[in-house]
This record gives sequence, C-alpha cells and structure tokens, in this order.
Amino acid sequence: MDSLITAAGLALAAGDPLGALDRVALREDAPALALRGIAMAQLGDFDRAKALLRRAARGFGPKEAVARARCVVAEAEIALVSRDLGWPTKALDAARAALEKHGDRLNAAHAGHLKVRRLLLLGRLDEAEHGLAGLDPALLPPASRAAHELAIAGIAMRRLRTKAARAALERARQAARLAGIAGLLAEVDSAFLALEAPAARLIAQGETRPLLLEEVESLQASPSLVVDAFRHGVRAGETTVSLATRPVLFALARSLAEAWPGDVSREELVARAFGGKHADESHRARLRVEIGRLRGELRALAEISATKRGFMLSPHQGRATVVLARPIEERHAAVLALLADGEAWSSSALALALDSSQRSVQRALEPLAESGKVQSFGHGRARRWMTPPVAGFTTTLLLPAPLPNG
Repeated sequence: MDSLITAAGLALAAGDPLGALDRVALREDAPALALRGIAMAQLGDFDRAKALLRRAARGFGPKEAVARARCVVAEAEIALVSRDLGWPTKALDAARAALEKHGDRLNAAHAGHLKVRRLLLLGRLDEAEHGLAGLDPALLPPASRAAHELAIAGIAMRRLRTKAARAALERARQAARLAGIAGLLAEVDSAFLALEAPAARLIAQGETRPLLLEEVESLQASPSLVVDAFRHGVRAGETTVSLATRPVLFALARSLAEAWPGDVSREELVARAFGGKHADESHRARLRVEIGRLRGELRALAEISATKRGFMLSPHQGRATVVLARPIEERHAAVLALLADGEAWSSSALALALDSSQRSVQRALEPLAESGKVQSFGHGRARRWMTPPVAGFTTTLLLPAPLPNG
C-alpha cells in the first residue's frame, strides 16, 4: 500500500475527511475509491459515497476478499446512518465472516457494532445484547470502544437501567477523548443529555409533573399501582396486566387512575372510552359491560366500585395510584420519536422500526407534514423525512421496545 493511501486512511480514522480527500481525490484505483467513498460518507454525501464504494468493491480482484468486505461494511454503515434499515444484513454477516477468517478483527468488530446499532433502532434489545456479548471491547481502539459503550448505554437506557447507562457513557466519553474525534464526543454528550431530560410525565391526584429516566426507573420499583400509557398496561409489584389490545379498557383504567382517589362520572368515562358527547342509555349499557370486563382484568390489582355519579378505582393493599404518560401525547408520537434523532428516515425504515406497514406510516406522515411538524426532501424511493429534536425531552421511552414488567 502506497504512502498516500496510508495517509488518507489515517486521516479518515481521525475524523478528517477533507485531509483524506486531499490525498486521493484524483485517483481512480480501487483503494482510493474506497477511501473517497468513506470520506464522502463522513461529509454527508451518502449517495455519492455508496456509488464510490460499489465501484471500489468491483475494482478489487478475486484475491482481495478483505478489501471487498471492508467496502461492504462501509456501505452498511452508510445505510445505518441514512436510516436505510432494509439494507441486506446478510451481506454484512458475510463480510464480517470474511474479515474474521482473514484476521481483520478490528473491522469484523466494527461490522458487529453496526448490526447491534441496527437492532437497537428496531427495538430488538435481546438480539442487540446477544450481539454485544460476542464483542470484546478490550481489543478495540478508542473510537470503536466508544461505539461499543454507546451501544451498551442505549440498551441500558431502554431497559431503564440508568446507573449502568451512566457508567457506560462515562467509559464512552473517556474512549472518545482518547480517539480525539469531535463528532464522537458530541454523540456521547447527546446521550448524556438524554439522561438529564424529562422522559415521561407522572399524573397523580390531579397534578402532572415531568419525570427523568432515573425517576421512571424508581417508579418501576415502587409499590404504586401504575397505569402505563407507554405500553398500555397496569402493574403493581410483580403483577402486570396488559391492555395493549383492549384500547377501551385501557382508556377506562387511565381515566379512573387519573381521578384517584376520587371517582369519575359516567359522562366523562363515556367520552374518554367511546368518544360520545352525551351518555345516552346505550352508552351507559356499554359502559357497564366494559367496566365489568375491566374489573375482571384488574381483579388481582384493584377493585372498581360504582358511585352515585360514576365509578371509582380502589387498589389493593392501599397502594397509591399514578399514571405514567408520554412527555408529549398526540396521535403519531411514535413516528415523531424516531424522527427526533435528527437523522433522515425513509418511510420504509420507519415502518420497520415501528413494526407497521409502510402505508400506515405514510398516512401518519401526511398530517404531520401538513402541520409543519415534519418535512421531507427527495422523491420516490429517495424521499426522506426529518424533524428537529423535541426540545427539552428525551425520546428514549417513546421508541419501540417493551418496558420492564417489574
């Protein structure tokens, strides 16, 4: 390998894409094309970067399996950053296997981290943890160690393990400082901010206050009866009742919990659960049926009794009752949560992350665009959607993944 290629590679590793381009911008050989592709990716020109990397992969000979595998890994990283979550992961697995076979452990580990980060975006935390378990950060250079610790912190935050998340971020910060890459330090600082920003709202006895992620974790361990508006369930201690597929029952449970220790009128329950403006006899009959069903679902946690004007929730063992609500509640909050990371998403990637159909996501994006909450650029398959971060809030709990049960 000639000295210019070596120098360009070192510049890229240090986060200096312009320095790398100064050395190889006019060259058309495969190694130079690969480095130019990586440099363009660091500068944000993803389409040009992918084209250069594919040209480089074709330019490497049949005996240069490692070089071709590195191009695949670089393209996978571009796909991740540009939120092309439908990019073929089998190609990344094959590239990682080739790198491991030829002793390139550093780039093989990088491929592993890319896979973990994709799984984290998709909310597949168990698979992400399994992938991290097979990577030894002690053997990695500082930049890769920082990425490893960021992944650990991301999983810990989603699982509401704030102490573990903070410890991982401290390790990530130390590694990022050793690497001396400004963008990496900024990513770590952004993750720290998520720990210090409100992640949810607590509604109790008619009052609402914001909760930090650490406070949400403490609430999970408290003896309170918690009506969880994130995952549409009710829990107390080790017992959890899921109402995710019973929206009417959850609406009733939340209304009763918000009014605790008081009662809720039949008119208000009808409005919250059925959308009716007036509680006629048919609404009242349906309300009695649904309240009976809710009593059956919550019998292990609380009683629901009739009062003169409506119904009242009475938790067992004199537990306090609270509602854990999203920091911002609107119809398409989950779409906004994903877009709030500041990256450009395709509707297909949003559908994958939300485990929904692409058409459903497109229907959600249309009113959000009309109200100015999101914006798009490009056309057809190249169309991407963005929105500024939600000021003052962390979206950790809004992203797809189950919260702990206890």
